Amino acid sequence: MASTMDKSSPATFNKGAWTAEEDRKLAEVIATHGPTKWKTIAAKTGLNRCGKSCRLRWMNYLRPNIKRGSISDQEEDLILRLHKLLGNRWSLIAGRLPGRTDNEIKNYWNSHLSKKIKNQKEKQSGVSTSEACRDEKRRATEVIDKAEAVTASEESKANSIAEESSNSDNISGNNGFNVDEFFDFSNEDPLNLEWISRFVEPDEGFR
Repeated sequence: MASTMDKSSPATFNKGAWTAEEDRKLAEVIATHGPTKWKTIAAKTGLNRCGKSCRLRWMNYLRPNIKRGSISDQEEDLILRLHKLLGNRWSLIAGRLPGRTDNEIKNYWNSHLSKKIKNQKEKQSGVSTSEACRDEKRRATEVIDKAEAVTASEESKANSIAEESSNSDNISGNNGFNVDEFFDFSNEDPLNLEWISRFVEPDEGFR
């Protein structure tokens, strides 16, 4: 029971900000023993820090080859591509960007890139909606134009037919021939057959 009480529980570790002295001690121990076995390193530093805290401090702040800030356009493009492929697996993404930490990439994504992607999608959605409206308006205009063309064609045909009919009536009226008068026999004597000779030419064979 006493041995259990002697062990430090996670609740007793210091979780506050790291000081410059703590950073110096952690760097000295890692230079001697290497960046492995973080529980052992935490004990050797004499600091009231857990192994996980020591590892994160080293990986995210104290490594000699670490790169912080000023993420280039090429790095940003690579982060976007990797995130599309891997999702929120920040350690795997950071492993493909030399000198960058998973924590920095995660923070950069949440504070900058996610908003950038959202704005791009909103713009694309707005452009798509605008294009759809223009296409719909264009199709409606085409339908109206076709309907007007058909109406104009039908009106032209109707006018042509009416004009031909009018010309035919004029021709009939101008030749001086009256059909009613031609077939009016009211003034003829039914016993007098001479009126027939006006309309029937005698056959030469009967002369």
